[in-house]
Amino acid sequence: MKKSVRIFWRIFFILFGAGILTVLLANWGVFGKMPSLAELENPTITQASEVLAADGTLMGKYYLPNGNRSLVKYRDISPNVINALIATEDKRFYDHAGIDLKGTLRAIFLLGKEGGGSTITQQLALALFNQRASNKALRVIQKLKEWIISVKLERNFTKEEIVALYLNAVPFSDNVYGIRNAARTWFQKEPDRLSVDEAALLVGMINGPGIYNPRRNPKLAIDRRNLVIARMVENGNLSSAEGERMSAMPMKLNYKKMDETTGFAPYFRDVLRDDLKTILKDPGLKKPDGSSYSLYEDGLKIYTTINPQMQQYAEEAVYMQVPNLQRALVRQSFIKNGDVWKGRENVLLRAMKESDRWRNMADDGFSDKEIKASFYKKVPMKIFAWDAKYKGKDTVMAPYDSIKYHRTMVQSAFMVMDPVTGEVKAWVGGIDFKTYKYDHVNLRTKRQVGSTIKPLLYAEAIEERGMTPESMVEDVQQNFGNGQLVPATGRTCTGRTMTMASALAWSRNCATAYIMKIVGPAQFANFLQRINIPTKVAPFPSIALGACELSLFEMLWGYSMFGGRGFSTKPYFISRIEDRNGNVIKRFDYSVNRKEAISEATAYTMSRMMQGIVDKGTAAGLRARLGAAEMAGKTGTTNDNSDAWFMGFTPQLLGGVWVGCDDRFIRNEGKGGFGGEAARPIWEAFFKKVYADKALGINKDEKFAEPATMENEMLSADPSQYVTSENPEPTAEGADAGLGTEQDYMQNNNEYIGPESKPVTDEKGPVKDTTKKEPSKAVQGKPIGSSDEPKKKKGFLGGLFKKKDKNKNPEPEK
Repeated sequence: MKKSVRIFWRIFFILFGAGILTVLLANWGVFGKMPSLAELENPTITQASEVLAADGTLMGKYYLPNGNRSLVKYRDISPNVINALIATEDKRFYDHAGIDLKGTLRAIFLLGKEGGGSTITQQLALALFNQRASNKALRVIQKLKEWIISVKLERNFTKEEIVALYLNAVPFSDNVYGIRNAARTWFQKEPDRLSVDEAALLVGMINGPGIYNPRRNPKLAIDRRNLVIARMVENGNLSSAEGERMSAMPMKLNYKKMDETTGFAPYFRDVLRDDLKTILKDPGLKKPDGSSYSLYEDGLKIYTTINPQMQQYAEEAVYMQVPNLQRALVRQSFIKNGDVWKGRENVLLRAMKESDRWRNMADDGFSDKEIKASFYKKVPMKIFAWDAKYKGKDTVMAPYDSIKYHRTMVQSAFMVMDPVTGEVKAWVGGIDFKTYKYDHVNLRTKRQVGSTIKPLLYAEAIEERGMTPESMVEDVQQNFGNGQLVPATGRTCTGRTMTMASALAWSRNCATAYIMKIVGPAQFANFLQRINIPTKVAPFPSIALGACELSLFEMLWGYSMFGGRGFSTKPYFISRIEDRNGNVIKRFDYSVNRKEAISEATAYTMSRMMQGIVDKGTAAGLRARLGAAEMAGKTGTTNDNSDAWFMGFTPQLLGGVWVGCDDRFIRNEGKGGFGGEAARPIWEAFFKKVYADKALGINKDEKFAEPATMENEMLSADPSQYVTSENPEPTAEGADAGLGTEQDYMQNNNEYIGPESKPVTDEKGPVKDTTKKEPSKAVQGKPIGSSDEPKKKKGFLGGLFKKKDKNKNPEPEK
């Protein structure tokens, strides 16, 4: 053998051996960490967690800026998307084992002028396990690692699984990740319903999300779409005629990107987020690898108790009433002439310092004096207004005036729950989440409750002092010693003797003070704790009239004992949490939140006695207007009408409404500020819609369940019969009211204002969770997007990096 031949073969085997060694070294992680077998079998794709309503409707998501993904299985992706992807990115996808040698050689010899050599599998490997290297030398090593990972992926997954993983991982324009979110964002569709032209437009984005953005660069996007369609024709997916027809079609978008305000019940989801963070910190709630679940990355599904239809009705009811209250407020002279702010400049200064404008200018180095001066210069801005279409208007205004304007808006809160189970059905925390983030329902938001506290006191009087609806009480100012007179002024006291039922129906403060003297302030404060009201209320005599601060959440918690047959039930709103694979990681049982507070007989008596309020009292005619067989309620109004309340319930539902301004010195001082006038219409409008919607199963003919122990007692008749037919004037609620003059700067003119909740929709309606619920038998790490087809071994490289035998050395499940 010639010397030159020997040298050639020697060099060949040296290079071949060096190549094999390099591949092995790369596989062993010498050139940088390589994913383990477990990581390859369980690739981590950052996935948004989804909030779902009781019927499976998607309410919204929690995600990081680059993690808003909703994973979808292969069978739920339109063939149009699959065909477009393979024709454009890797037309020999089904013929290679992760590396397309022909494509790679073409890319090398033509210097990438006719496309790169990366297969779909290599692109997936880069997306899942690598970040693109910054220089060419490192890119060569990275490419080698991609090849190895690609072959391993092909060994562990079917082609269908690889395509699904890829489409779930890649970014589209506008920082939208994953094919499901892309389909929902650009077309308001699920990915299985995408047409050819829609699929081509989305696939075209993958190569350059910024360049081929249809909103910003429509011509480039259409050109790229048409290129994808042409590739589909070349690949045999479309005929030439079909391709020409599709390419001639105009681009039709139905764009709506999901953000924190998109979806159902934004106030509720914001409160839910905080609760979930606490729940997921539970040491007993861990992933199989021992780490904690991430709300933003682990693709959890949070099933709530919210009823979407009731949520919509609740929002519509609030938006029907609050604009009317706003008109009444701004007609008052002290609002019109700005007197309301005299002596309260510190409130405005604090608001200025808490604003984004102040913080941003401070960060830019401006002095406090310069920043403050900027608040008095008029600038273009968008402000909140009760506009039927936009809930806002463009104007020119000084930021200082904008602060005053926005703080003068009437706010409202409304929550509905099942009084027996505690399931929260609807949650409206304010008038517009985009403008006002502060939630007025939750446990931490407390306001004076006024007369809505009285049924709790009357219940204790019946339960522990043997009083009944016909017990006679005196409507006289009471002296509790040490100068403690309740009420503070006796001008609303009539001096009459009346039944306890009448005193409650007409919300008589002096008669209630009389009952408080019988019960005792310390005993009543203790009773509030025993029925599970979380806030510790100080035992002052004035708490009988609601001179204490509680949240709407707590008030519904307390009132649940009436409709709940004596059991106080904490409102709850999560039914279960699942991981990304559908395994239930936590269930929530309402029974642990129930506590017997009063006897069933007392609960029934109070429910029937409170019917006098909605028949003859401060909410007269409510039951008749709604046509309900039985219903109970209580109005509440605090000093100077700073707070207006209505708490009401039927045998099936309990609802509570609060109305007021965030600054308590801003208030409607007219009669329209009373609880029965301001808050009650919201409750009534909601129940009118609920009764009319037969699909909800709320029956107006339902009656409160009468305890067997009361069947032979006189009280089983109608406790409201002990209510006098006339209100013994003067009324107790709103005693300090006065009227102002007229002004109206709102845009709304009694137009219908739709609910804030907007479902994620496609052409067939709200998106619902359609995941098949099956017993959790599968390995937890099975990827979303997996198919049921068996995995196939492919090629020489497939043998080199063959799949590990799990039976010999099983890896822990992830």
